[in-house]
Amino acid sequence: MELLDQIKEKARKLQNRIVLAEGTELRTLKAAEIIIKEKLARITLLGSPAEIAELTKAEGINISGAEIIDPSTSDKRQHYAEMMVEIRKSKGLTIEDALKSLNNPLVFGPMMIKAGDADGEIAGAINATGDVLRPALQFVKTLPGVSVVSGVFFMLFKDKSIGDNGILVFADCAVMPDPDEKQLAEIAVTTAKTAKAIANIEPRIAMLSFSTKGSAKNPLVDKMANATRIAQEMAPELMIDGEMQLDAALNEEVGQLKAPGSKVAGKANILVFPGLEAANIGYKLVQRLAGAEAIGPVLQGMAAPINDLSRGCSVSDIVNMVAITANQAG
Repeated sequence: MELLDQIKEKARKLQNRIVLAEGTELRTLKAAEIIIKEKLARITLLGSPAEIAELTKAEGINISGAEIIDPSTSDKRQHYAEMMVEIRKSKGLTIEDALKSLNNPLVFGPMMIKAGDADGEIAGAINATGDVLRPALQFVKTLPGVSVVSGVFFMLFKDKSIGDNGILVFADCAVMPDPDEKQLAEIAVTTAKTAKAIANIEPRIAMLSFSTKGSAKNPLVDKMANATRIAQEMAPELMIDGEMQLDAALNEEVGQLKAPGSKVAGKANILVFPGLEAANIGYKLVQRLAGAEAIGPVLQGMAAPINDLSRGCSVSDIVNMVAITANQAG
């Protein structure tokens, strides 16, 4: 079974509650119809019920079975506002300001999750990443012991000898431009959890650099070597090794030559890049030149799954991301 099929099958079993914050956006409504039909999740659409009804009628979209909530009139507003004030009291948030901000679906969605009324959220088809993530970070916050949100891509290859049955996971391809040593370590550990939850693979994590085990001397090499040490201390049960060049991470012959005895060298299925620049270039090179399918970015590090779509996303992208979010929610 291919990875996306596995993800969808697991989502059907979980039946998690996923909020689509952009409920009046046409691609989102088309995706909701497919999600409901395929029973991938229980869907909540945020937006004006009248506007949603008008759009679905005009386009012949059937979303019967979806919950529709208008953030401006919901009977949960007072409860959510009180929660917001408690969370942000040190910032001077008032009930009045909280109630006003709850008119915004990008705030209402994370508060549903915080209150236990939903398991995950998808947005970003018509909103910028910063607007999606800001309320998520303010109210849902990050996982205990994690200070950084990052983004991974699942790279799917036709050649099943690559990575783990044709799957490689690249991080961080989406959020942190220049992570420090501790942040890189956190990215490695959280990526391992994401890979297990979504692809059910046993993580073998390579911390990438232009050096393998001290073959070059440079502060950039030291950064990845130190990040490896921190990650190993954070999660001693995981197979994490570095610093490591890409060929040593993926080619077993080269790996054993450059890093003899390593449990990761030549067998890596998770690649942690030293920065966003390298990671973004790397996944796009592999996608364009090697013909790999790129699934993501899947955001990780938050206390509950909230994923950001590209504004150029397709209906199938939204469907797939809902299934992935359902898997993350577990």
